[in-house]
Amino acid sequence: MSAFRRILSWAKPYGRYWPGYLILSILSVIFGIANFALIGPVLSVLFEPESMTAVSASPEFSLSVGYFEQLFQYLLGDTILSRGVMHGLWFVALALIAASLLSNICRYLSQRILVSMKTRLMQNVRRDLFAKISTMNIGYFSDKRKGDILSSISNDVSEVQNTVASSFHIIFREPLLVAGFLAMLFYMSPRLTWVALAAIPVSAFVISRITHNLRREAAVTQSLMGRITSRFEEAISGSRIIKAFNAEKYVAGQFEKDNAEHRRISQAVGNRQELASPMSEFLGISVVVLVLVYGGWLNLHGQLGMSWPSFVVYIGFMWRVLEPAKAIAAAYASIQKGLVSGSRIFAILDAENGVKERPGARPLPSFEHQIEFDNVGFDYGDGPVLENISFTVPKGKTVAIVGPSGAGKSTLADLIPRFWDVTAGRILIDGTDIRDCRIKDLISLLGVVTQESILFNDTVYNNICFGMEDVSEADVRAAARIANADEFISAMPQGYQTNIGDRGQRLSGGQRQRIAIARAVLKNPPILILDEATSALDTESERLVQDALTHLMQNRTSLVIAHRLSTIQKADEILVLQDGRIAERGTHQDLLAKGGLYSHLCSLQSVS
Repeated sequence: MSAFRRILSWAKPYGRYWPGYLILSILSVIFGIANFALIGPVLSVLFEPESMTAVSASPEFSLSVGYFEQLFQYLLGDTILSRGVMHGLWFVALALIAASLLSNICRYLSQRILVSMKTRLMQNVRRDLFAKISTMNIGYFSDKRKGDILSSISNDVSEVQNTVASSFHIIFREPLLVAGFLAMLFYMSPRLTWVALAAIPVSAFVISRITHNLRREAAVTQSLMGRITSRFEEAISGSRIIKAFNAEKYVAGQFEKDNAEHRRISQAVGNRQELASPMSEFLGISVVVLVLVYGGWLNLHGQLGMSWPSFVVYIGFMWRVLEPAKAIAAAYASIQKGLVSGSRIFAILDAENGVKERPGARPLPSFEHQIEFDNVGFDYGDGPVLENISFTVPKGKTVAIVGPSGAGKSTLADLIPRFWDVTAGRILIDGTDIRDCRIKDLISLLGVVTQESILFNDTVYNNICFGMEDVSEADVRAAARIANADEFISAMPQGYQTNIGDRGQRLSGGQRQRIAIARAVLKNPPILILDEATSALDTESERLVQDALTHLMQNRTSLVIAHRLSTIQKADEILVLQDGRIAERGTHQDLLAKGGLYSHLCSLQSVS
């Protein structure tokens, strides 16, 4: 129930919806009751017109069912006596049409309010999910399957919309119908109604047993849906490798295994869910039959207390109670499934962000002196990746980080923008621990260019000025020229307004990297982090990108993670990492003279 209330909280403020909805729903129920109640007078006029005698005087007003019943009898009897039976029939027929029209108009207007609430609720769910995911630290995505996250964003949100949100009208309106028709049943015959109500606990018990395991089984299907989404994502992103290794059959087999299991459990859930509605209808009809038999017994003993047209109306009311009761049973079964999806959404929204801004974080408006790693250590929870890292990057200088794969180079670079937080020691900018600074201020000082150019399915222009406001076209073109990108961009079909496709797939690796560099140039940050920015490029592209990086690094403080050692020979200091520790440090020539690990790496790459 707490999950349902939390889902409902996304529709706040409630005052925008509930007053109008309740008033319209109550009016719809009243006119609906009147609609069924008019069946009795229709039957009486048709088959017992002689019984429709006029009431001597209009009844005295009171806010009760009896007053409106007597008023209608007075008007109908007066019409029959003064104008004839046919006019009386027309009077009842028009009243029936008017009651039906008003009931359905009120119902439609109340549904419009619920549609507005439901669409706002789903908008807020998606907004909160996107806001949460966009602010989570890198570690969260390392620990989760991407398919599970994508499944929650798409399938779970849709499931909540199709089950929980779509059942609001049943949850809130149908009980009003049940209450209204039950009130009329008690008004007409308390004795018969108590007999009917005695069977309700049995029906409720049967329905609860049918839906008992729905939430557990639905949780399994949603988990499998996350795995299926992961299979799709892997098949799309890894299509080249799958085809290159002729692994279509293997991938298809893995997918079909999850798909078949999902079908099996979904079928069981669907069968159980569909059983709720017909079972509730069967039980309801059984109750009606019981009432009919008991009513017949009362009539044979002269204790029924109502005419046969009234008894027909009573059975109509009884039958009308079954429809919302059946809808409520079906909605309950559906909601159990939807609440599982809601719980998966809450798991994302409630996830702890491993990198948080401390209360009272201080501003960091500029970079004036140096970046300092003070005895920094880091681990992912399964052993240390970095230990006792201490070095300083003075303003305007370039420090390069090299070492074998797995030494911790990229992790070290990720600590500066707080993609991760250090687990030991501290990182200081101008003497201030970066964990004490506002994250927005810290990021504004940094420009990052990674080995994998992260581009978006948008135009070249929008990718270069990504995240920046009030940027002129001249500034974008100037940044592209510095990045050696203006020539190939201008040659594209729509120039800077050309769409580059998903992740920039319409561009070569070197072109993607130069656009990423142009983005960093346009940001004009005082501190640069270059994480193996040329390692995945061919020789010609590397030369063009390296020229662009040289322009970019002028008069900036740079931390360069390098795989190709020829690109960092002019660095002011080179740190050699091995097994998460600084094994060597010095200039290129100093490290070559030592004949240690750096010299060995250079010899492997024929660097002198």
